[in-house]
Amino acid sequence: MSNISRDEVAHLAKLARMAVTDEELDVFAGQLDQILDAVAKVGEVASDDIPPTSHAVPLTNRFRTDEVRPGLSQQEALAGAPAAEEGRFRVPRILGEEQ
Repeated sequence: MSNISRDEVAHLAKLARMAVTDEELDVFAGQLDQILDAVAKVGEVASDDIPPTSHAVPLTNRFRTDEVRPGLSQQEALAGAPAAEEGRFRVPRILGEEQ
């Protein structure tokens, strides 16, 4: 069984740039200890007759055939734009860029 210390939790908090109180160190140490114990037990449960999985529920992909569809013309695309200039979308300048 793992037994994570308050110093290890404080080190992890420092790496994560988290400010934690002394009470939180105790709480986090207990929580991390439970998490590490649960992860350690996963290896004990798996056996050779159970295939490894990445998802609890099997995933199925639904594919559709590719169909060529007509797109919008430049004029049609710009018709709904709030502002257009020289055949392009006009967007406001950001972050004080120079022209």
